[in-house]
Order: sequence, then structure tokens, then C-alpha cells
Amino acid sequence: MTPVPNTRREVRRVLLFTLVLNVIVAAAKIIIGLVSGALSITADGFHSLIDGSSNVVALVANRLAERPPDSDHQYGHRRFETIAALAIGGFLLVTAWEITSSALDRLGGSGEPPILSPLTFVVMLGTLAINLFVTIYEGREGRRLNSELLTADATHTRTDVFVSVSVLVSMAIVVLFKWAWADTAAALVIVALILRAAWSVLGQAAGVLVDKAPYSPEELTTWVGKVPDVKKVIRARSRGPLDAAYVDIDVLVAREMTADHTAALASAIRAHLESHISGLAEVEVHFVPAETDDPDFVLLARARADALGLGTHEVRLRDGQTGHVLELHVEVPPDQTLAEAHQRVSELERELRQAAPVLTEVVTHIEPVLRPPVVPLREEATAAVMIQAHASSLLQEEFPHAGWHHFDVYPSASGFTMTLHVALPSQISVEAAHLVAESAETFLRAKIPQLERVTIHTEPPEG
Repeated sequence: MTPVPNTRREVRRVLLFTLVLNVIVAAAKIIIGLVSGALSITADGFHSLIDGSSNVVALVANRLAERPPDSDHQYGHRRFETIAALAIGGFLLVTAWEITSSALDRLGGSGEPPILSPLTFVVMLGTLAINLFVTIYEGREGRRLNSELLTADATHTRTDVFVSVSVLVSMAIVVLFKWAWADTAAALVIVALILRAAWSVLGQAAGVLVDKAPYSPEELTTWVGKVPDVKKVIRARSRGPLDAAYVDIDVLVAREMTADHTAALASAIRAHLESHISGLAEVEVHFVPAETDDPDFVLLARARADALGLGTHEVRLRDGQTGHVLELHVEVPPDQTLAEAHQRVSELERELRQAAPVLTEVVTHIEPVLRPPVVPLREEATAAVMIQAHASSLLQEEFPHAGWHHFDVYPSASGFTMTLHVALPSQISVEAAHLVAESAETFLRAKIPQLERVTIHTEPPEG
């Protein structure tokens, strides 16, 4: 989950505070390690620097998250964090090599055994207490601020606690049993942890730089394929880090879809992906029209009519004597002459037959778009109440077996819009329910000219 701006500031405050504590811990360990000659303490100090470096990377990511793309960085500034991570990974490798070299020299007998004083134990116990505090504090703030960044960093700091405990154990062995090799062994174990951290940092950074896919095509295809109106996912790609992924989707859709339909579908695809991907930065959807001999005639009629400035409803396909017949109602401006309207509707018929050769006939019913006079504002409320009462009475008389309820009438551009619910038998088919709603809509608009639009929600009876 991406923090909101105010939360980001609080996250930065926590990160800065823990960064200061981590630097103090690392410096204390490195200094006491160099003074005492204890390789394990020095190695632990450099291991603590990993916590500080992760704070720096987290601060960079948190700061860059607020910077929008610009003309020079049109995809944002996210990869500056990747560059910082590469630098930290390189530093870890150099540190691991230096500690390993010193450990091998000591095992060869050329180094001096560590000199451990009470101050050494005091410093290590003090830094251990600070690490415990940082882990508890950062974890608690991460939960409070709902920040995955702080929660992850607290988990990383917790590993430093176990490393410090192992160093204290090795120090006790050196003091009690005079086994100097315990210090060297502990240092080599810590080197292994540093190398593992370096491998993780460099691997993640390299994956981002070479555009390694954070999500498999199969995952993306499964998620997007569940979105209605997506006939098929042709290609699915992703790149970037898990918390800022870029996704490209190519989907097959009905070739009759309009720009409005595809825009709504693109929004639905993004919303569906966001429910599965918490760090989604951007989604690009490319639509490919499906080549099929069985077009969606409702979408086809609406798309062709929209292009000619006409409206359509009650689109039906039936079998005629010589083939498929498409019937539809076409809405035209009411002030047009019959000749002008017939010419435009005839053009629509020609385009439909050309787009769908399976049609042997297109039958159209020309009707005017209802544009009732605008009701003065002071009369709107009264008119809405009267329309609602009239509509309820008409529906109860014409459709007595349906449960009409939840009427809402409100002013629109050139009249009134009505929304209502209808309860129909549970076992009725969707097609039959739609026919009832469509018949009721046409009936109301014919009986009440002030109604510009009617939307009916069909549902089964309660209980």
C-alpha cells in the first residue's frame, strides 16, 4: 500500500530517527572492534551498517515517491533507488572481502588474538539494547502507519539482534576458554550473512535494470481474464520492482466496441489488477478487435449510430424467411423533417448491412428524441413528486405482478431522470427480466414525455 503524503512525512521521520541509531550502533561496534582486535565485533559493526544503508535506500524511495514524472524522467525517478542499491551492494562485497582477508590472516597465525575488556562487553550489550528498541519501535510505527517499508526494515533490523547475540557468545568463549578461533569463526559467519545480504540487494537491483518480470504472464492473464468483456488476453507483460510495477496488457475485444466502451474496460482492468498488485505504478491496455463472423449486434448498432449522431434502443435479432433480420428503434432530432431523418437512418441501415453481411434485412423504427421544456427550478420538486406518483400508478396498472419500489426522480439536462427497482420471480431468466424492464421503460417514456431517461434495476424478491 502506498502511503499518502502526510503518512510519508511520518515514515521519513521514523526512518531518520532509526538511521541515526543504526549509525551510532555501527560506529560503536566498529571502533570497539578495531581497538580490541575482535574480528567478530568489527564484522558485526559493518553488518549493522547494512541496516543504516537500508534506511538510506528507504529514505530515497520515500522521497522519490512524491516526485512526479518530468520531461527528463517521463517514467518517474524510481530507478535512482536501484542505483543506490547497487552502490550499497558493492560496498557490502568490499566489506566482506576485507573481513575475510583479516580472518584468513589470523587463522594463518599472523594476526593477534583479541583483547576483550569489560568495556567491550558493555558496548556490545548497549548496542544490543538499541537494536532491540529500534526493532520494537519501527515495527510498532509500521503497523500504526500501515507502512510496509517500516515493517520490512524492522524485520531486517531484527536479524542484527541475533548476530549481536552470537558475537557476545563468541566473546564469552574467548574469555572463559581462551579459544581465540571462536572470534574468527563468528566473523566468518557474519561474512556469510553480509554476502547473503549483498546477493539479495544486487539481485533485486539487477532484476529491475534488466526488466525482469515481477509477475508472470500466467498470473496477469488469469487476473485480467476474469474481467467481463475481455474475450482473450493475447499478451501480458510486466517490469519494474514489486512495489512499482508497470504492466502491459493486450486484450481481444468485440470489434464493435466504441471508444467509451474500451475506456471503461481499461479502467475495469486496472481496478482488477490493483486488487491483486499492491504496488501497481501504471497499466497500459492495448485493444485488439476480434475477427468473428458472429458480431455483437447491439454493440454494432450502437457504435454505428453514435458515429452518425443517432441513438438506438430495443435492438433485436430474429430469423426471417431468407436469413437474419435486425430490428431496432432509432432516435433522431425531433425538429428534423421525415425526409432528412429517413436519409440518415437509411445510411445507418446500409452501414449495418456492410458491417454484418449475415444480415439480410435491417428494419428500423424512427422516433424523435424527447426534449420536453425545462421546468423552472422552483417547480422541479413538485414536478418530480407528481411524475413519481404517476409512474408508480401506471406501472402497478400495466405490470401488476411486478414489485416496483425505490423510485427516485430528479432533473436532468432537458427533463427528468427516473431510477427505480423491480422485484421479479427468482427463477425468471435474465433475458426475460430484461424484457420486462425494457418494456416498462418504453411504456413510461411514452406515457410521461417529461422523462428523458429511465433506469430500472431488476432483482429477486427479498427473502
